[in-house]
Amino acid sequence: MASLYERLGGEAAVDAAVDIFYRKVLSDDRVNGFFDDVDMEAQAAKQKGFLTMVFGGPNNYTGKDMRDGHKHLVERGLNDSHVDAIVELLGATLKELGVADADIQEVADLANSVRDDVLNR
Repeated sequence: MASLYERLGGEAAVDAAVDIFYRKVLSDDRVNGFFDDVDMEAQAAKQKGFLTMVFGGPNNYTGKDMRDGHKHLVERGLNDSHVDAIVELLGATLKELGVADADIQEVADLANSVRDDVLNR
């Protein structure tokens, strides 16, 4: 069976998804405040590498783990409602790109599997 990375469409699909996803994030008042001081070009590049790895593609991710990467955001109030919004926006992005519902659910399951690490619990 093809990896989720392959089913989604590989590098081009991940690149497109991340770009659309961050446009949605930056326009969503529930979560955009967490990105006020973020270099979005660098953030998108890290996210592309991370998602590629998580989805079963080539592992070129060199960023922090989920707990270390989000600790400063938890200190600023990051909570379950924010993670819910991110998962929702990611799902909407994938839907917009024509990704199958089963694959969108798999992505949501992956995101939720690291929720406790993201929230430092």
